[in-house]
Amino acid sequence: MLNKLFLGTTLAMISACDAYAGEALAKFDVAEDHTTFAFAPAPVDADGMPAHGNPFVTQGYIYPAGTLSGTDAGVLENGDPAYPNKVLGIWTCDGWFVGDAMATKSGTWLISRQVYEFANGDILISQGPEIADEGKKSARAITGATGEYADNDGVIMQTLLGFNDHMGVNATFEIVNADSGDGASY
Repeated sequence: MLNKLFLGTTLAMISACDAYAGEALAKFDVAEDHTTFAFAPAPVDADGMPAHGNPFVTQGYIYPAGTLSGTDAGVLENGDPAYPNKVLGIWTCDGWFVGDAMATKSGTWLISRQVYEFANGDILISQGPEIADEGKKSARAITGATGEYADNDGVIMQTLLGFNDHMGVNATFEIVNADSGDGASY
């Protein structure tokens, strides 16, 4: 499956990335590929979904900001990108469910590391809590980066847009530089 994820989108990513060549994106969207979501067999809730302490890993597609809405899949049922000519890279997320895990309605529901691998070779890494509140920004620490992102010492703001028809997460991200004063309101 992972080979399909990477090989099936490589040409489209190169084409889409050409429009952003040589510059770090300040904003972008991510659509989770529901076919890559995997979690441990325990602990789980009565419904079989991950419970507090359950580790997980998942992947998805990075798109230009404004591509996705809360219910727009961004990913087809078979796991292919819905907008292959807009794919800018691959997003990988791993971590642990906390609190009420999948049943969380508000506040922190997981702690994660996210790796954003852009088609031009740049990598951005963030870590921190993720909240279940749709439309509310939450701050994540940028913990590593290469290429155009290498000197970034700011935070990345994550906003959950919602869950698509395949129960994959749609989110939007905005990099806020620590020295710019942009992050004072978060």
